[in-house]
This record gives sequence, structure tokens and C-alpha cells, in this order.
Amino acid sequence: MDITPTTSASPPPPPAATKGKSTRAGDRIFLGLTRGSGILLLVIMGAIAVFLTYRATLAISKDEANFLTAFEWNPAGSPPEFGIAILAYGTVVSSVIAMLIAVPIAVGIALFVSHYAPRRLAAPLAYVIDLLAAVPSIIYGLWGALVLVPYLGGLNSWLNEYLGWTYLFDKEGTGPARSLFTVGILLAVMILPIITNVTREVFLQVPKMHEEAALALGATRWEVIRMSVLPFGRSGIISASMLGLGRALGETMAVATVLSPSFLFSAHLLDPGGGTFAQNIAAKFNEANDYGRDALIASGLVLFVITLLVNGTARLIIARRKEYSGANA
Repeated sequence: MDITPTTSASPPPPPAATKGKSTRAGDRIFLGLTRGSGILLLVIMGAIAVFLTYRATLAISKDEANFLTAFEWNPAGSPPEFGIAILAYGTVVSSVIAMLIAVPIAVGIALFVSHYAPRRLAAPLAYVIDLLAAVPSIIYGLWGALVLVPYLGGLNSWLNEYLGWTYLFDKEGTGPARSLFTVGILLAVMILPIITNVTREVFLQVPKMHEEAALALGATRWEVIRMSVLPFGRSGIISASMLGLGRALGETMAVATVLSPSFLFSAHLLDPGGGTFAQNIAAKFNEANDYGRDALIASGLVLFVITLLVNGTARLIIARRKEYSGANA
């Protein structure tokens, strides 16, 4: 009796057409929609860049002043002279002040809500923060003009008396506190809910095993946060901060309501005056002629480039941190 060994038949290899791809119609449709959405977004961004560049070129070609360094804004003059030096300075300074105030407070609130507060308090507090993020800009602007500006007079006097030697807080002008420092505080209040919400959600995603392992080793609550929560959420904190910075850079109505526009350069943060790109566009767009609107669009192009650079830098930082974390894992 001849007995030949039998081998179990191996499953056939998957068809080449199905490797890495789904044959389901729904998956193909979803893939096409997502891919088309990404391409459409790039097309829209490119169209905006082309439009801004074209209109900015028309304005800058007739500008008799240096567009990047001039301190005046008079596109209706003869000859037209305008520049963005004051606007760039005011936009960057007010945004930096807002970030210095908002980011530490937002991280602290997010840690409190996610790891310290009891549930009965954490849920209502998170709900209130979500509501603050939905308040319109004009409401913040009215609050800043009617409440924040009058009450900051005492703080400005204190800063001038005790920190005036730093030159930044040396107040030379008089009048209400309609300054870049006030705008920075107002922007900090506006971006605080955004940074807090995103950071809180990131902290809630920390693997519980990491925290439990640290507690098992005898770590205190703060040591758990320092060793497990903050390292895990660092990329999320950066992303949330850049999201808040994007709003601070482009905020219009609140800044226009509070700030006293002036094209006189002053490094004293407490002196009234200054300007930002968005505030200048909102204040001068209706009264500008065609050439003046091209000049405003040129300033908008600079803000567009600054925003892209900020977001691109944030993406590079996050990518490097992920690579570093993966190398150390």
C-alpha cells in the first residue's frame, strides 16, 4: 500500500489588486472624497495666495516708500507712501504678550480639570470653558473697551512706577490704556479657552498604564504629571498654542475696538497707539479707494505669510519631537 505524504493546501495569496486597497465601493468613495477635499483645500490656498500676490504687486509697484520698513500709511497721498513696519511690530508684540499670559494659565487649567478637579466640578468647568470659546469677537471687544481699559489704569501706573526702568513699561504718554499691552491681555483672554480645550483633551488621552506605573513606583501626583502627562502631551500643547496664536495674529474686531490706532513707533508697551494688520484693514477698508484697498491687501499678504510660517514651524517642531520620542522608545 503506497502511502504518500499529504501537505495541507496553503491559502492562495491575495489578489494584487487588493493589496493595500479595499474593494468595497464605500471605501473607494470615501477615499475619493477625502483625497478630493485635500486637493480642493490646496487649490483654495493657492488661489488665495495668487490673488493676494497679484493685488499686492499692483500696490507695491506704485509705493514711493519702503513697504517693509516705512512707518507711515498714506496710500491716498501724492505720491502714495505706506509701509507695514508699525503693523508688523504691533501684531507680533500683542500676540507674544497674549501667548506669554495665556499658555501657562491654559496648561494649568487643563491639568486641574483633567487630573485634580473632582468630576462634579470638572464637567461644569469644562462646559464653561467651551462656552467662552464660542463668544463672538465683538463681545470681547466691547468688554475690553468698557471694562478692561478703565481698570488697567492702576496696573499701568504700578508697572510704570516699579518696572519703568525696563524701558518696556516706561509710560511716556497720557490717556486711557488703549495700548498694545491692553490688546495683549485681551487677546490672552480670547485665546485662553481654545488652548485650554485642546490641551485638556490631549491630557485626557494619556495612557492610564503610564500614570499607574508611576504611582506604583511611589511617585506623587505632581511627579506623575511631570514624568507622564506633560511629556505625552507636549506635542498637543504646541499644537494648541499655535492654534491660539493663529487667532491672536488675525483678530480684528476686538483689537479695533480697544486699540487707539497710531503710526508712531514706540517700544513703550503702555503708551497708547500702535496697530495690527487685521485692525488696520478693518479700520481703513471702507474709506479706501481702489489703490488703498490694494495696499491693504498687500498688508494682508504679509499676515498670510506670517501665519503660514508660524504653522509650518509648529509642524516641524511637532514632527521632530515625535521622531525624538520614537528614537528613545
